[in-house]
Amino acid sequence: MVQLAAGVATDLPDLLIDPERMGQVLGNLLDNALRHTPAGGTVTISTAADGPGGLTLAVADTGEGIPAEHLTHVFERFYRVDAARDRAHGGSGIGLAIAKALVEAHGGQLTATSPGQGQGSTFAVRLPCT
Repeated sequence: MVQLAAGVATDLPDLLIDPERMGQVLGNLLDNALRHTPAGGTVTISTAADGPGGLTLAVADTGEGIPAEHLTHVFERFYRVDAARDRAHGGSGIGLAIAKALVEAHGGQLTATSPGQGQGSTFAVRLPCT
């Protein structure tokens, strides 16, 4: 079992977003984090005000991690870090590309960081406030 944790800040600024599309983004990030985190690991969702005029929502995991050479490519359509995965074992390879496009359509940014293979990863959505 993977533990799901939350760290939601209080007094967050208001956002003007399409809740269905942002739900799709969050669903994709959570699905990926849960898929790539082994039993006993943790997936954490957090939010925080990001300076004046911004909010950051992050999905972090203690899973497989992403090697540095792949980080710049994870948002490309049909890109898979593990080339051995097929649609039945790792998705279609378009979820992160769609998530990034949806975040950017809201005037935001979607980024990925990872200290390396086996050390987890963090996907952060930064959105402007109203």
